[in-house]
Amino acid sequence: MSTHGGELVRAREQLLTGRHGPAALRAALVDLYEFWLAKGASAAGVDDTATAGVALVAVGGLGRRELVPFSDLDLVLVHNGNPRVAELADALWYPLWDAKLGLDHSVRTPGEALKVASEDLRTQLGLLDARHLAGDAELTARLASAARDQWRRTARKRLDELAEGVRTRWRRSGEIAQSAEPDLKHGRGGLRDLAVLDALALAQLTARPGEELLAAKALLLDVRTELRRELRRERDILSAPEAEVVASELGYADRFALARKLSGAGRAVAYALDVALRSTVESPRPRFGRRPARTPLAEGVVLHGDEVSLARDVVPAKDPALLLRVAAASARTGKPIAHGTLRTLADSAPELRTPWPDEARNALVELLGAGEGLVDAVEALDRTGLWARLFPEWGAVRDLPPRSPVHQWTVDRHLVQACVEASRLTTTVSRPDLLLIGALLHDIGKGRDADHSELGADLAAQVATRLGLPAADVRTVAAMVRHHLLLPHTATRRDIADPTTVSRVVKTLDDDAVLLELLHALTRADSLATGPGVWTDWKDRLLADLVAAGREALHGKGFTPPEPLDDTQRELMADALGSGIGEVRIAAEGKVVTVTLAVPSRAELLAPAAGVLALNSLEVHAAVLRDRVGVFTASPKFGSLPDPALLREQFSRAIAGTLPLTQRLAAKERDYASGAAQIVAPKVLWFDDETSGPDTVVLELRATDRIALLYRVARALNRSGASVHWAKATTLGGAVVDSFALSPAVGHVDAAWRAAVEAAVLTAAS
Repeated sequence: MSTHGGELVRAREQLLTGRHGPAALRAALVDLYEFWLAKGASAAGVDDTATAGVALVAVGGLGRRELVPFSDLDLVLVHNGNPRVAELADALWYPLWDAKLGLDHSVRTPGEALKVASEDLRTQLGLLDARHLAGDAELTARLASAARDQWRRTARKRLDELAEGVRTRWRRSGEIAQSAEPDLKHGRGGLRDLAVLDALALAQLTARPGEELLAAKALLLDVRTELRRELRRERDILSAPEAEVVASELGYADRFALARKLSGAGRAVAYALDVALRSTVESPRPRFGRRPARTPLAEGVVLHGDEVSLARDVVPAKDPALLLRVAAASARTGKPIAHGTLRTLADSAPELRTPWPDEARNALVELLGAGEGLVDAVEALDRTGLWARLFPEWGAVRDLPPRSPVHQWTVDRHLVQACVEASRLTTTVSRPDLLLIGALLHDIGKGRDADHSELGADLAAQVATRLGLPAADVRTVAAMVRHHLLLPHTATRRDIADPTTVSRVVKTLDDDAVLLELLHALTRADSLATGPGVWTDWKDRLLADLVAAGREALHGKGFTPPEPLDDTQRELMADALGSGIGEVRIAAEGKVVTVTLAVPSRAELLAPAAGVLALNSLEVHAAVLRDRVGVFTASPKFGSLPDPALLREQFSRAIAGTLPLTQRLAAKERDYASGAAQIVAPKVLWFDDETSGPDTVVLELRATDRIALLYRVARALNRSGASVHWAKATTLGGAVVDSFALSPAVGHVDAAWRAAVEAAVLTAAS
């Protein structure tokens, strides 16, 4: 039989040099090996009467009829205790070794095979592909049927082992969608993952792969086939030189076009397996009939077990911002969105009309500022078509491979990653909302035949307008995108000590101090999201020096004081002074409430007001305090507005000091802990020339928003001996920028007083 080995190699070489397409080549290889193995088995005597109860069985790629060039042959010689089985095995295996063909072989009885499968998961999964080649067909059928039955019975018990093996492989082999040299077989989103999905479907734990996954499988097999045909050896990692050849053979314009298709295929497979593992391995299994807990996360959004789901009474078709609240809750908590929830939103969520309502824009900013959880939340929306509804411009950058080797991610993933990095910098800027939106859009102009900064600026203005941003903010976002390379290029290519260089930067930015601040943070986020080594201490220092020089040239400040009281507010203050007790007016428009309070002389306003609003789960979007009047704009985190009479009663008690706010808010903070956003280190800025009063300075706090934050900061100011003359609080998605005009309750403004106040505020905000 050894002479047949040479014939097989020559026949295989003829197939490889022929004009077969990849699918036809695989089919031809399967036919060739099956014919040769059947012929060899017959010559060895497997079909003889004397060797009854022996069968040659294919598993692996040959078993699935997906044999790619230079694959090992996975074969099992199954027998029922035949005494000649060792002789038959030698007759089968030696010609294969002589022909230098890769061979993974075993000789077992059905019982032995099933026992090994029960102990070794890889063997168990391999037997699911068992297919008869020669000998006793009934024996093969019994083994294949028993292996499938065993898997169906035991699959659920082995899911943890399966999932751990998958994750270990992912850590070792990387992700196809985000790799310059993807591992087509073992990488996340590769052929091994498709085999796991098939196994889960066979165990009736998930649905069978649909058309998208079948197309992904065909592409991965075709690329793997052409790669091996080109190299004439076993290899599954696609590097750039081979990718050019493979792309040409498969009819793609270049390796970048092929990389984009592979990225899409890999993401589809990876997401499908994520969902499958979550629904089978990680889903909570209620005991004794108890259902998983449902914890409110936002209006219409709950945490159901370990997944973010819709509340029972929510009507998605009537709630345009629901989709973004779901995504923000998922990103904030790090919990995945339930697949059923995604399907419901895909079917029922209405289109957001231009301009977006404020609550939708705020939810978007909260989503973008959520940190690492943003990546999986966006992926879930993108795989179900929901992200494209929000941003139709995204299609041009989806799965777009980078042209520069320093870029670690595809363009769409880079934009999301830039938001993750920007979320850590929200306390360094006065407009964290614009920083996050700019980070999302800064490369949106790529993937088109134009200057990506110029085209991107136009697209960013289009998106910002759709989001409902004011005209001035639209211009700022567009300028961020247009000039997002200005600072790094200037700092690394020009003499930043030259006043002319600084003057040119300032002039380019139209003397806008806020834009300079935003571009500084965006540059850092962009660099960190590009890849390892792009952001260095040297680059950090150069940028800092350039921006400092720009600020000095601009003399700009990052905040404005509140407007003076209007006639209505002065009238309310007069009523409070006349009555000697607090006065409250509440106006509601939809689910947004405006609460105006006035207190008599010497009564504290800020902490009681902020505490009562937090106690009623009202998120403060904006607050302005002047003299003894405060105006708070708020809306319920979920549910309906509280009873106005209850609010009035609680405000009165809080001002009088008879409502135990601290204890009750501590309990509420514990309730909210599971849905808390990532905490970015708070930052305090001091401004000495923004007030007209003697010994009065402005403290600006930039921090991550959380329940009762304003209350705790107000109490910290009070305890540290700071009198609040006016305050201006603004919530921008998941961040706050709060300004307070302060003076010492006793003494003068000095370094020790500032240090004590700053330490108290930072502790309260941390």
